[in-house]
Amino acid sequence: MTDIDGLIAGVVAREGGYVDHPADRGGPTRFGITEAVARARGYTGAIRQLPRSVAEDIYRTRYWKGPGIDRVARRAPVLAAELFDGGVNMGPRVPIGFLQRALNALNRGAADYPEVARDGRIGDATLTALDAYLVRRGRDGEAVLVKAIEALRGERYITLAERRPANEAFLYGWLAHRVGVRA
Repeated sequence: MTDIDGLIAGVVAREGGYVDHPADRGGPTRFGITEAVARARGYTGAIRQLPRSVAEDIYRTRYWKGPGIDRVARRAPVLAAELFDGGVNMGPRVPIGFLQRALNALNRGAADYPEVARDGRIGDATLTALDAYLVRRGRDGEAVLVKAIEALRGERYITLAERRPANEAFLYGWLAHRVGVRA
């Protein structure tokens, strides 16, 4: 089982304290939590003063349990860590969509399991496909699936920098600290 507390600690360490980078469309953050996300959770104070405990609760509820990554962790803990980190950085639907895309591409023309909708949600169909994939591919299957998702994340980061030059300020860090990093 994945240690969500360890994953959260890793994200907080990478994200740091208060940051207000002029090129970041998300605006000011504390521990990687944007003001909009903190407000949606009910936090009314200054983002600069966001308590770490509130940030940890947001990570646990919005990025782990809410999208169902905890359900993936029971089957594939390394994959769950990848989805969690991607969700923190891109929003949970994006890396879950990567998972669904990879599962569909790895199902050998639906011979191993049916295609899943690429809806960015972890539901029964996605979990059933994941279970079938892991049984079919065995011990190395999880690692291959994580590599596929890392490749898709890297491609997305480069595309974001190409489409919006201001994102070039973040590209090196995204690639260095978000792709292939295990908390």
